Amino acid sequence: MKKERRKFTSAFKAKVAIEAIKEDMTIQEIVAKHQFIYHK
Repeated sequence: MKKERRKFTSAFKAKVAIEAIKEDMTIQEIVAKHQFIYHK
């Protein structure tokens, strides 16, 4: 069986985007904090 894909809310996406724009953390740190996979 396939694992069901996670669905991210627009509020979550906005929160992560704001953290990335602030540049307080690296992309790897943001990914680890929110537990999702980053692909270029």
